[in-house]
Amino acid sequence: LELAIIENIQREDLNPVDRARAFQRLIDEFNFTHAEIGKKVGKSREYVSNSVRLLALPEEILSAISQGKISEGHARPLMMLGDRPEEQNTLFKEIMYKKLTVRETEAIGRRIAYDKIRKKGATLDPETQEMEEKLTETLGTRVSIEKRENGGKILIDFFSQEDLNGILELIKSNKVKSGTEMLDKHIDANPVPPKNENIPEYIADSSAVEMTVENLDDRTPVEKKQDENSEEEIYSIKNFSI
Repeated sequence: LELAIIENIQREDLNPVDRARAFQRLIDEFNFTHAEIGKKVGKSREYVSNSVRLLALPEEILSAISQGKISEGHARPLMMLGDRPEEQNTLFKEIMYKKLTVRETEAIGRRIAYDKIRKKGATLDPETQEMEEKLTETLGTRVSIEKRENGGKILIDFFSQEDLNGILELIKSNKVKSGTEMLDKHIDANPVPPKNENIPEYIADSSAVEMTVENLDDRTPVEKKQDENSEEEIYSIKNFSI
């Protein structure tokens, strides 16, 4: 039985979830360590450990990985949200329906990680947090507010030109008088601008690209290899720079 499981693991067409479950069987039924399994299948201990961690994901996500609807690379930011099931499920749906690449998914993961640490540190006052939540509900996408000594900025997630148009329509429905109304009021109240004030750039990418599951994993072969054999737990929030 042990040999049969190992031979099954070495099949090229084995999906990541079945591979992880096969590793887990060797652990449960034969008391193998991750290092011992790695030697038997010609992989590193870290590769085995990172594979087994996939099994902590909800069944719906595991099913999507098994069926090739999302790639194994998407698991990293999803695993990071294991203690936030609602955010995890939302990100999973965005990957599925908006065809996010691995890098795009990781970028959202970093945003969520930043938001988690920011709120834990109570850098936002309750009133601003409430505004952030209301904007998120109103626009139907993630919104974060970054306050500074002089003003701040609002970050709104969107994933297509259609999303951007929808956000614009929602904002216009609130009958904003002009596109520079807030700026005009700020200039009237503060005739002399603060020194060294940065001017934010707003870039909207309206290109629509038809993508397959394979090219949604936009990591290079070297990056994939590094993730597979990472010494650290690659799904930990600490591995997402802010």
